Amino acid sequence: MSETPEPPNRPTFEALGLQPALLRTAAAAGWVTPSAIQAAAIPAVLQGRDLLAQAPTGSGKTAAFLLPLLQRLLAVPGAAEERPRRLRALVLVPTRELATQIAAAAQALAPQLKTVVVVGGLSINPQMQALRGGAHLLVATPGRLLDLTRQNALHLRDLDLLVLDEADRLLDADFADETRRVLALSPRQRQTLLFSATLPPAVQALAGQVQRDALALTAGAPDTADGEAGASGSGAAAHARITQRAIVVDTARRSLLLRHLLRSEAWPRALVFVATQYAAEHVADKLRQAGVAAAALHGDLSSGRRGQVLTDLQTGQLAVLVATDLASRGIDLVHLPVVINYDLPRSATDYTHRIGRTGRAGDQGLAVSFICADAPGSEAHFRLIEKRQSLRVPREAVAGFDPAAAVSALPADPQGGVKGRRLSKKDKLRAAAAAAAAAPRSR
Repeated sequence: MSETPEPPNRPTFEALGLQPALLRTAAAAGWVTPSAIQAAAIPAVLQGRDLLAQAPTGSGKTAAFLLPLLQRLLAVPGAAEERPRRLRALVLVPTRELATQIAAAAQALAPQLKTVVVVGGLSINPQMQALRGGAHLLVATPGRLLDLTRQNALHLRDLDLLVLDEADRLLDADFADETRRVLALSPRQRQTLLFSATLPPAVQALAGQVQRDALALTAGAPDTADGEAGASGSGAAAHARITQRAIVVDTARRSLLLRHLLRSEAWPRALVFVATQYAAEHVADKLRQAGVAAAALHGDLSSGRRGQVLTDLQTGQLAVLVATDLASRGIDLVHLPVVINYDLPRSATDYTHRIGRTGRAGDQGLAVSFICADAPGSEAHFRLIEKRQSLRVPREAVAGFDPAAAVSALPADPQGGVKGRRLSKKDKLRAAAAAAAAAPRSR
């Protein structure tokens, strides 16, 4: 697998080899100056190279594969007029929302090509109807794609180009088996592009199995020409435009603190992450009772409802969206000022994707995490997130919301941060030994 550095002086889209028609539609979509990942990836894709691309959220990965993919489809003689249309390109994604966004971008950039979206959670019949007469480009979630192949509504034998977007998510426990079955149905002779903000071992192992002499690209944060993420792909450089805060608070006072911050900081919109569907509904309900325009977003909602709450947040009808990790990937919320981790994510990778919803496309962003002082595991978990990202976020307390064990009174941690109130096992043993030494000896 060969590797190339980012270009020191980023070229224009025209210099990257894009055709005038695509340049015009790209400019209309707001893509005027290539980001680092676009400048590195577009020429390679146009040359037919397999690609393993790592870049942070908000860095322009969609355009990096979509623009050259569409140009290659448009270059096929008679492709726009052929009947039935041959499916030559597939973009595989983990969520309906991401599929919808990519398909909308493709249709705006190349309306002469037929792009079809097939995702789970919706009736399969309209999607089968849409596939009648074929399609040039399919944007799909793995499960629904396999359903349609079983019903002979589509096949992949003509596939020339396959993209796995959010490849790390497609290879986690929820999707790995389905993703590998889709790969098994695809022709061996194809161009394969893997894009992700993080490249865990599972993605790198898959790349070695399904790609040929892949070009490995690592791009830094948006609008940085030479910044690179760390080995985990989630280093501090990946979020150069995001200010991170960590607030220590007692578990029971998080809702009150959240409402206080929304009022005092006057953020026009906020995305609040929680751990469960129940928590999403509960926190959103508490906010509504306090007069805040809030809604929940999670996997149990219908596709229509999920789309509606996202639209309401973008248009300002909602001030706060309380979401599970469903919203951590593939959702482009334009000019979102702040992300709040009401519950900490399960992993550093999830943290990277969560906070990547802000600070996108050149904007400055803010990420606030609540650390529960009365849950010692909360501090330890956030330290692990910091370690994996090679960063340190100062702990703070908000006046009036100090934890029961005041932050100033808590023992200093030599590694930074705040210790919980419970003594560690070693501390208990030391205290017992000291008490025994201080006690008067019996005669």
